[in-house]
Amino acid sequence: MLCRRLKIWSFVLLGIGDCLGVQAQPGDTLQLSVEQLFELGVANSLVLQADALEEEVAGLQQRTARADRLPDLNVGLQGAYVGQPVIFRRGLSDPYHPDVPRWSQNYAVDVSQKIYSGGRVKYTVRKAELEASLAALQTGGDRSAVKLSLMGQYLELFNLYRQEQVLNRNIEESERRLQDIRRMKREGLITTNDVLRSEMQLTDDQLALQQTRNNLRIASQQLDILLGLEETLMLVPDTTLLSEPLPVGSYESYVAEACDLDPTLAQLRMQTELARNEVPLARSVLLPDLSAYASNTLARPIARTQEDLYNNGWNIGLSLTMPLSNLYKENHRIRATGLGVALRQNAEQQRIQQLRVEVRTAYLRHEEALQEVEALRLSARQARENYRIMQNRYLNQLAILTDLLDANAVLLEVELQLTAARTRVIYTYYQLLEVTGRL
Repeated sequence: MLCRRLKIWSFVLLGIGDCLGVQAQPGDTLQLSVEQLFELGVANSLVLQADALEEEVAGLQQRTARADRLPDLNVGLQGAYVGQPVIFRRGLSDPYHPDVPRWSQNYAVDVSQKIYSGGRVKYTVRKAELEASLAALQTGGDRSAVKLSLMGQYLELFNLYRQEQVLNRNIEESERRLQDIRRMKREGLITTNDVLRSEMQLTDDQLALQQTRNNLRIASQQLDILLGLEETLMLVPDTTLLSEPLPVGSYESYVAEACDLDPTLAQLRMQTELARNEVPLARSVLLPDLSAYASNTLARPIARTQEDLYNNGWNIGLSLTMPLSNLYKENHRIRATGLGVALRQNAEQQRIQQLRVEVRTAYLRHEEALQEVEALRLSARQARENYRIMQNRYLNQLAILTDLLDANAVLLEVELQLTAARTRVIYTYYQLLEVTGRL
Protein backbone atom coordinates (compact mmCIF):
# COMPACT_ATOMS: atom_id res chain seq x y z
CA MET A 1 0.00 0.00 0.00
CA LEU A 2 2.85 2.39 0.87
CA CYS A 3 4.70 1.59 -2.35
CA ARG A 4 1.57 2.22 -4.38
CA ARG A 5 1.03 5.60 -2.70
CA LEU A 6 4.65 6.56 -3.38
CA LYS A 7 4.21 5.71 -7.05
CA ILE A 8 1.03 7.76 -7.21
CA TRP A 9 2.69 10.73 -5.56
CA SER A 10 5.69 10.53 -7.86
CA PHE A 11 3.29 10.90 -10.75
CA VAL A 12 1.42 13.72 -9.05
CA LEU A 13 4.60 15.69 -8.41
CA LEU A 14 5.96 15.16 -11.91
CA GLY A 15 2.62 15.90 -13.54
CA ILE A 16 1.69 19.08 -11.67
CA GLY A 17 5.16 20.48 -11.13
CA ASP A 18 5.04 22.18 -14.53
CA CYS A 19 1.34 23.11 -14.50
CA LEU A 20 1.88 26.82 -13.76
CA GLY A 21 2.74 27.77 -17.30
CA VAL A 22 1.16 31.25 -17.38
CA GLN A 23 3.61 33.94 -18.39
CA ALA A 24 2.58 37.16 -16.63
CA GLN A 25 4.12 40.58 -16.74
CA PRO A 26 6.73 41.30 -14.04
CA GLY A 27 5.27 43.12 -11.09
CA ASP A 28 1.74 41.88 -11.75
CA THR A 29 2.15 38.47 -10.13
CA LEU A 30 3.03 37.18 -6.69
CA GLN A 31 4.45 33.76 -5.91
CA LEU A 32 2.46 32.79 -2.83
CA SER A 33 3.49 29.96 -0.52
CA VAL A 34 1.11 28.08 1.76
CA GLU A 35 2.70 29.67 4.82
CA GLN A 36 2.11 33.15 3.39
CA LEU A 37 -1.42 32.14 2.41
CA PHE A 38 -2.28 31.12 5.97
CA GLU A 39 -0.47 34.05 7.57
CA LEU A 40 -2.16 36.70 5.44
CA GLY A 41 -5.51 34.91 5.50
CA VAL A 42 -5.58 34.66 9.29
CA ALA A 43 -4.41 38.27 9.73
CA ASN A 44 -7.10 39.68 7.40
CA SER A 45 -10.01 37.37 8.18
CA LEU A 46 -13.06 39.34 9.31
CA VAL A 47 -14.35 36.22 11.07
CA LEU A 48 -11.20 35.97 13.17
CA GLN A 49 -11.24 39.70 13.83
CA ALA A 50 -14.75 39.30 15.23
CA ASP A 51 -13.51 36.39 17.35
CA ALA A 52 -10.71 38.60 18.68
CA LEU A 53 -13.30 41.17 19.76
CA GLU A 54 -15.31 38.41 21.45
CA GLU A 55 -12.18 37.35 23.33
CA GLU A 56 -11.55 40.94 24.42
CA VAL A 57 -15.14 41.26 25.65
CA ALA A 58 -14.81 37.97 27.55
CA GLY A 59 -11.58 39.21 29.14
CA LEU A 60 -13.26 42.41 30.31
CA GLN A 61 -16.19 40.43 31.72
CA GLN A 62 -13.70 38.29 33.60
CA ARG A 63 -12.13 41.39 35.16
CA THR A 64 -15.57 42.70 36.03
CA ALA A 65 -16.40 39.46 37.84
CA ARG A 66 -13.15 39.60 39.81
CA ALA A 67 -13.88 43.19 40.79
CA ASP A 68 -16.88 41.94 42.81
CA ARG A 69 -14.38 40.67 45.38
CA LEU A 70 -13.39 44.24 46.21
CA PRO A 71 -15.25 46.29 48.88
CA ASP A 72 -18.13 48.60 47.97
CA LEU A 73 -17.39 52.27 48.66
CA ASN A 74 -20.11 54.93 48.52
CA VAL A 75 -19.79 58.67 49.09
CA GLY A 76 -22.96 60.69 49.51
CA LEU A 77 -23.47 64.46 49.43
CA GLN A 78 -26.88 65.94 50.12
CA GLY A 79 -28.15 69.46 50.39
CA ALA A 80 -31.80 70.42 50.89
CA TYR A 81 -34.16 73.27 51.77
CA VAL A 82 -36.00 72.61 55.04
CA GLY A 83 -39.67 73.57 54.98
CA GLN A 84 -41.32 75.38 57.86
CA PRO A 85 -42.46 72.78 60.40
CA VAL A 86 -45.82 73.28 62.22
CA ILE A 87 -46.39 72.07 65.75
CA PHE A 88 -49.93 71.80 67.12
CA ARG A 89 -50.07 72.23 70.87
CA ARG A 90 -53.66 70.94 71.41
CA GLY A 91 -54.89 68.43 68.84
CA LEU A 92 -55.02 70.25 65.54
CA SER A 93 -55.47 73.69 67.10
CA ASP A 94 -53.15 76.33 68.39
CA PRO A 95 -50.41 75.86 65.74
CA TYR A 96 -46.85 76.89 66.55
CA HIS A 97 -44.12 77.71 64.01
CA PRO A 98 -40.72 77.11 65.59
CA ASP A 99 -37.64 78.86 64.32
CA VAL A 100 -35.45 76.24 62.57
CA PRO A 101 -32.59 76.47 60.00
CA ARG A 102 -33.69 76.60 56.34
CA TRP A 103 -30.84 74.56 54.85
CA SER A 104 -29.66 71.05 55.67
CA GLN A 105 -26.43 69.29 54.67
CA ASN A 106 -25.41 65.61 54.79
CA TYR A 107 -22.02 64.10 54.02
CA ALA A 108 -21.73 60.30 54.27
CA VAL A 109 -19.07 57.65 53.56
CA ASP A 110 -20.13 53.98 53.54
CA VAL A 111 -17.86 50.96 53.13
CA SER A 112 -19.10 47.38 52.77
CA GLN A 113 -17.13 44.17 52.26
CA LYS A 114 -18.69 40.81 51.49
CA ILE A 115 -17.39 38.10 53.76
CA TYR A 116 -19.60 35.21 52.66
CA SER A 117 -22.21 35.03 49.90
CA GLY A 118 -22.74 31.32 49.46
CA GLY A 119 -20.00 31.13 46.82
CA ARG A 120 -21.73 33.43 44.33
CA VAL A 121 -18.66 35.59 43.79
CA LYS A 122 -16.36 32.58 43.47
CA TYR A 123 -18.53 30.79 40.93
CA THR A 124 -19.29 33.98 39.01
CA VAL A 125 -15.55 34.53 38.57
CA ARG A 126 -15.18 30.89 37.53
CA LYS A 127 -17.97 31.32 35.00
CA ALA A 128 -16.26 34.37 33.48
CA GLU A 129 -12.97 32.45 33.22
CA LEU A 130 -14.66 29.54 31.45
CA GLU A 131 -16.40 31.88 29.03
CA ALA A 132 -13.05 33.51 28.21
CA SER A 133 -11.58 30.07 27.49
CA LEU A 134 -14.62 29.22 25.38
CA ALA A 135 -14.08 32.36 23.29
CA ALA A 136 -10.47 31.32 22.69
CA LEU A 137 -11.61 27.85 21.57
CA GLN A 138 -14.09 29.44 19.17
CA THR A 139 -11.23 31.39 17.64
CA GLY A 140 -9.23 28.18 17.19
CA GLY A 141 -12.10 26.43 15.44
CA ASP A 142 -12.76 29.36 13.12
CA ARG A 143 -9.04 29.61 12.33
CA SER A 144 -9.01 26.00 11.09
CA ALA A 145 -12.12 26.61 8.97
CA VAL A 146 -10.58 29.75 7.47
CA LYS A 147 -7.37 27.90 6.59
CA LEU A 148 -9.25 25.06 4.89
CA SER A 149 -11.33 27.53 2.89
CA LEU A 150 -8.19 29.38 1.81
CA MET A 151 -6.55 26.11 0.81
CA GLY A 152 -9.54 25.21 -1.36
CA GLN A 153 -9.30 28.51 -3.26
CA TYR A 154 -5.51 28.21 -3.41
CA LEU A 155 -5.75 24.79 -5.06
CA GLU A 156 -8.37 26.13 -7.45
CA LEU A 157 -5.60 28.30 -8.87
CA PHE A 158 -3.64 25.11 -9.62
CA ASN A 159 -6.61 23.78 -11.57
CA LEU A 160 -7.14 26.98 -13.53
CA TYR A 161 -3.47 27.41 -14.46
CA ARG A 162 -3.36 23.79 -15.56
CA GLN A 163 -6.57 24.21 -17.56
CA GLU A 164 -5.04 27.18 -19.33
CA GLN A 165 -1.98 25.15 -20.21
CA VAL A 166 -4.08 22.22 -21.49
CA LEU A 167 -6.32 24.49 -23.56
CA ASN A 168 -3.33 26.31 -25.03
CA ARG A 169 -1.87 22.98 -26.10
CA ASN A 170 -5.24 21.88 -27.43
CA ILE A 171 -5.56 25.10 -29.49
CA GLU A 172 -2.10 24.53 -30.95
CA GLU A 173 -3.15 21.02 -31.90
CA SER A 174 -6.42 22.32 -33.39
CA GLU A 175 -4.52 24.87 -35.48
CA ARG A 176 -2.17 22.19 -36.81
CA ARG A 177 -5.14 19.94 -37.53
CA LEU A 178 -6.93 22.77 -39.36
CA GLN A 179 -3.87 23.34 -41.56
CA ASP A 180 -3.84 19.65 -42.50
CA ILE A 181 -7.58 19.73 -43.22
CA ARG A 182 -7.26 22.80 -45.43
CA ARG A 183 -4.42 21.12 -47.32
CA MET A 184 -6.56 18.00 -47.78
CA LYS A 185 -9.43 20.22 -48.96
CA ARG A 186 -7.19 21.82 -51.59
CA GLU A 187 -6.19 18.32 -52.72
CA GLY A 188 -9.86 17.41 -53.05
CA LEU A 189 -9.74 14.66 -50.43
CA ILE A 190 -12.39 16.12 -48.11
CA THR A 191 -15.34 18.49 -48.30
CA THR A 192 -15.75 22.07 -47.09
CA ASN A 193 -17.85 20.76 -44.21
CA ASP A 194 -14.77 19.35 -42.46
CA VAL A 195 -13.02 22.70 -42.75
CA LEU A 196 -15.98 24.55 -41.27
CA ARG A 197 -16.36 22.11 -38.39
CA SER A 198 -12.65 22.35 -37.59
CA GLU A 199 -12.83 26.14 -37.61
CA MET A 200 -15.84 26.00 -35.28
CA GLN A 201 -13.95 23.66 -32.94
CA LEU A 202 -10.99 26.04 -32.87
CA THR A 203 -13.33 28.93 -32.04
CA ASP A 204 -14.88 26.93 -29.19
CA ASP A 205 -11.42 26.15 -27.81
CA GLN A 206 -10.44 29.82 -27.94
CA LEU A 207 -13.63 30.81 -26.12
CA ALA A 208 -12.97 28.15 -23.48
CA LEU A 209 -9.45 29.53 -23.04
CA GLN A 210 -10.77 33.06 -22.58
CA GLN A 211 -13.30 31.83 -20.03
CA THR A 212 -10.56 30.00 -18.11
CA ARG A 213 -8.42 33.12 -18.04
CA ASN A 214 -11.35 35.15 -16.74
CA ASN A 215 -12.01 32.51 -14.07
CA LEU A 216 -8.35 32.71 -13.14
CA ARG A 217 -8.56 36.47 -12.68
CA ILE A 218 -11.72 36.10 -10.60
CA ALA A 219 -10.22 33.39 -8.38
CA SER A 220 -7.06 35.44 -7.91
CA GLN A 221 -9.09 38.57 -7.05
CA GLN A 222 -11.10 36.64 -4.46
CA LEU A 223 -7.91 35.52 -2.76
CA ASP A 224 -6.43 39.02 -3.03
CA ILE A 225 -9.42 40.44 -1.16
CA LEU A 226 -9.29 37.77 1.54
CA LEU A 227 -5.53 38.25 1.98
CA GLY A 228 -5.65 42.05 2.03
CA LEU A 229 -3.66 42.41 -1.22
CA GLU A 230 -4.13 44.59 -4.29
CA GLU A 231 -7.12 43.22 -6.21
CA THR A 232 -5.35 43.30 -9.58
CA LEU A 233 -2.43 41.19 -8.36
CA MET A 234 -2.25 37.77 -10.02
CA LEU A 235 -1.37 35.08 -7.49
CA VAL A 236 0.71 32.07 -8.51
CA PRO A 237 0.69 29.00 -6.22
CA ASP A 238 3.99 27.66 -4.97
CA THR A 239 4.64 24.25 -6.55
CA THR A 240 6.92 23.22 -3.67
CA LEU A 241 3.70 22.28 -1.89
CA LEU A 242 3.52 19.30 -4.22
CA SER A 243 6.92 17.99 -3.15
CA GLU A 244 6.14 18.02 0.56
CA PRO A 245 5.45 14.60 2.11
CA LEU A 246 1.87 13.93 3.12
CA PRO A 247 2.09 11.10 5.65
CA VAL A 248 -1.18 9.34 6.43
CA GLY A 249 -1.63 7.43 9.69
CA SER A 250 -4.23 4.90 10.73
CA TYR A 251 -7.93 5.65 11.13
CA GLU A 252 -7.92 4.96 14.88
CA SER A 253 -4.96 7.31 15.42
CA TYR A 254 -6.88 10.09 13.66
CA VAL A 255 -9.96 9.43 15.79
CA ALA A 256 -7.84 9.65 18.95
CA GLU A 257 -6.30 12.93 17.75
CA ALA A 258 -9.70 14.32 16.88
CA CYS A 259 -11.05 13.54 20.36
CA ASP A 260 -8.08 15.42 21.86
CA LEU A 261 -7.75 18.34 19.43
CA ASP A 262 -11.15 18.93 17.82
CA PRO A 263 -12.14 22.56 18.61
CA THR A 264 -15.87 21.82 18.58
CA LEU A 265 -15.50 18.96 21.06
CA ALA A 266 -13.29 21.15 23.23
CA GLN A 267 -15.99 23.84 23.20
CA LEU A 268 -18.63 21.29 24.20
CA ARG A 269 -16.44 20.12 27.07
CA MET A 270 -15.99 23.71 28.17
CA GLN A 271 -19.75 24.22 27.99
CA THR A 272 -20.15 21.15 30.23
CA GLU A 273 -17.83 22.78 32.75
CA LEU A 274 -19.93 25.92 32.53
CA ALA A 275 -23.05 23.85 33.21
CA ARG A 276 -21.38 22.23 36.24
CA ASN A 277 -20.42 25.67 37.50
CA GLU A 278 -24.05 26.78 37.24
CA VAL A 279 -25.13 24.14 39.80
CA PRO A 280 -23.32 25.58 42.87
CA LEU A 281 -23.99 29.09 41.55
CA ALA A 282 -27.73 28.38 41.58
CA ARG A 283 -27.53 26.77 45.04
CA SER A 284 -25.71 29.82 46.45
CA VAL A 285 -28.99 31.79 46.49
CA LEU A 286 -30.18 29.49 49.30
CA LEU A 287 -27.25 30.41 51.55
CA PRO A 288 -26.96 33.50 53.79
CA ASP A 289 -25.03 36.67 52.97
CA LEU A 290 -22.56 38.00 55.54
CA SER A 291 -20.97 41.42 55.11
CA ALA A 292 -18.90 43.80 57.18
CA TYR A 293 -19.77 47.46 56.94
CA ALA A 294 -18.64 50.82 58.26
CA SER A 295 -20.01 54.32 57.74
CA ASN A 296 -19.47 57.90 58.83
CA THR A 297 -22.02 60.71 58.48
CA LEU A 298 -21.56 64.45 59.00
CA ALA A 299 -24.87 66.39 58.94
CA ARG A 300 -26.56 69.62 59.96
CA PRO A 301 -28.91 70.52 61.54
CA ILE A 302 -29.30 67.94 64.26
CA ALA A 303 -32.26 65.83 63.19
CA ARG A 304 -33.98 65.43 66.59
CA THR A 305 -33.66 68.93 67.98
CA GLN A 306 -33.31 70.90 64.69
CA GLU A 307 -30.40 72.83 66.20
CA ASP A 308 -28.28 74.47 63.52
CA LEU A 309 -25.17 72.49 64.48
CA TYR A 310 -23.04 69.81 62.73
CA ASN A 311 -23.48 66.28 64.03
CA ASN A 312 -20.91 63.57 63.17
CA GLY A 313 -21.73 59.88 63.74
CA TRP A 314 -20.09 56.63 62.73
CA ASN A 315 -20.76 52.92 63.06
CA ILE A 316 -19.21 49.61 62.23
CA GLY A 317 -20.76 46.16 62.26
CA LEU A 318 -21.79 42.95 60.54
CA SER A 319 -24.83 42.30 58.36
CA LEU A 320 -26.35 38.83 58.02
CA THR A 321 -29.17 38.16 55.53
CA MET A 322 -30.96 34.85 55.07
CA PRO A 323 -33.12 34.64 51.89
CA LEU A 324 -35.80 32.25 53.19
CA SER A 325 -38.14 32.80 50.24
CA ASN A 326 -35.52 31.33 47.89
CA LEU A 327 -36.02 27.95 49.57
CA TYR A 328 -39.29 27.56 47.70
CA LYS A 329 -38.73 29.94 44.78
CA GLU A 330 -35.41 28.66 43.40
CA ASN A 331 -35.64 24.87 43.83
CA HIS A 332 -36.87 24.28 40.26
CA ARG A 333 -34.07 26.36 38.78
CA ILE A 334 -31.53 24.38 40.77
CA ARG A 335 -32.91 21.12 39.40
CA ALA A 336 -32.79 22.59 35.89
CA THR A 337 -29.07 23.33 36.23
CA GLY A 338 -28.44 19.68 37.14
CA LEU A 339 -30.28 18.56 34.01
CA GLY A 340 -28.24 21.08 32.01
CA VAL A 341 -25.05 19.19 32.95
CA ALA A 342 -26.50 15.93 31.65
CA LEU A 343 -27.60 17.69 28.47
CA ARG A 344 -24.11 19.04 27.79
CA GLN A 345 -22.56 15.62 28.44
CA ASN A 346 -24.99 14.13 25.93
CA ALA A 347 -23.86 16.73 23.38
CA GLU A 348 -20.25 15.65 23.97
CA GLN A 349 -21.11 12.04 23.18
CA GLN A 350 -22.98 13.07 20.06
CA ARG A 351 -19.96 15.05 18.86
CA ILE A 352 -17.65 12.06 19.43
CA GLN A 353 -19.95 9.91 17.30
CA GLN A 354 -20.02 12.61 14.64
CA LEU A 355 -16.23 12.89 14.75
CA ARG A 356 -15.80 9.20 14.01
CA VAL A 357 -18.01 9.59 10.93
CA GLU A 358 -16.20 12.74 9.77
CA VAL A 359 -12.76 11.21 10.24
CA ARG A 360 -13.77 8.03 8.42
CA THR A 361 -15.25 10.09 5.57
CA ALA A 362 -12.17 12.29 5.22
CA TYR A 363 -9.88 9.27 5.47
CA LEU A 364 -11.73 7.35 2.74
CA ARG A 365 -12.04 10.42 0.53
CA HIS A 366 -8.27 10.88 0.68
CA GLU A 367 -7.63 7.27 -0.30
CA GLU A 368 -10.27 7.63 -3.00
CA ALA A 369 -8.47 10.68 -4.40
CA LEU A 370 -5.20 8.72 -4.57
CA GLN A 371 -6.91 5.88 -6.41
CA GLU A 372 -8.63 8.33 -8.74
CA VAL A 373 -5.28 9.83 -9.75
CA GLU A 374 -3.96 6.37 -10.53
CA ALA A 375 -7.04 5.49 -12.60
CA LEU A 376 -7.08 8.79 -14.52
CA ARG A 377 -3.39 8.45 -15.21
CA LEU A 378 -4.14 5.27 -17.15
CA SER A 379 -7.17 6.87 -18.82
CA ALA A 380 -5.10 9.86 -19.96
CA ARG A 381 -2.50 7.57 -21.49
CA GLN A 382 -5.23 5.62 -23.28
CA ALA A 383 -6.96 8.82 -24.46
CA ARG A 384 -3.70 10.17 -25.93
CA GLU A 385 -3.13 6.90 -27.77
CA ASN A 386 -6.73 6.84 -28.99
CA TYR A 387 -6.39 10.40 -30.33
CA ARG A 388 -3.14 9.54 -32.11
CA ILE A 389 -4.78 6.53 -33.78
CA MET A 390 -7.88 8.48 -34.83
CA GLN A 391 -5.73 11.30 -36.20
CA ASN A 392 -3.72 8.86 -38.35
CA ARG A 393 -6.89 7.15 -39.53
CA TYR A 394 -8.51 10.47 -40.46
CA LEU A 395 -5.47 11.65 -42.38
CA ASN A 396 -5.55 8.34 -44.25
CA GLN A 397 -9.29 8.72 -44.93
CA LEU A 398 -10.16 5.74 -42.73
CA ALA A 399 -12.24 7.75 -40.24
CA ILE A 400 -14.54 10.74 -40.35
CA LEU A 401 -13.89 14.10 -38.69
CA THR A 402 -16.51 13.47 -36.02
CA ASP A 403 -14.50 10.52 -34.69
CA LEU A 404 -11.37 12.64 -34.52
CA LEU A 405 -13.11 15.52 -32.72
CA ASP A 406 -14.70 13.06 -30.28
CA ALA A 407 -11.29 11.57 -29.51
CA ASN A 408 -9.91 15.09 -28.96
CA ALA A 409 -12.81 15.98 -26.64
CA VAL A 410 -12.25 12.81 -24.61
CA LEU A 411 -8.53 13.57 -24.27
CA LEU A 412 -9.23 17.13 -23.15
CA GLU A 413 -11.81 16.00 -20.58
CA VAL A 414 -9.53 13.31 -19.12
CA GLU A 415 -6.61 15.74 -18.76
CA LEU A 416 -8.80 18.25 -16.95
CA GLN A 417 -10.19 15.51 -14.69
CA LEU A 418 -6.65 14.38 -13.90
CA THR A 419 -5.69 17.92 -12.91
CA ALA A 420 -8.70 18.17 -10.58
CA ALA A 421 -7.90 14.77 -9.08
CA ARG A 422 -4.30 15.74 -8.36
CA THR A 423 -5.32 18.86 -6.45
CA ARG A 424 -8.09 16.90 -4.74
CA VAL A 425 -5.44 14.66 -3.17
CA ILE A 426 -3.93 17.68 -1.44
CA TYR A 427 -7.28 19.15 -0.45
CA THR A 428 -8.56 15.89 1.08
CA TYR A 429 -5.33 15.64 3.06
CA TYR A 430 -5.92 19.11 4.52
CA GLN A 431 -9.53 18.15 5.17
CA LEU A 432 -8.22 15.24 7.22
CA LEU A 433 -6.00 17.64 9.18
CA GLU A 434 -8.92 20.00 9.77
CA VAL A 435 -11.24 17.23 10.99
CA THR A 436 -8.62 15.98 13.44
CA GLY A 437 -7.91 19.50 14.74
CA ARG A 438 -4.34 19.67 13.41
CA LEU A 439 -4.81 22.41 10.81
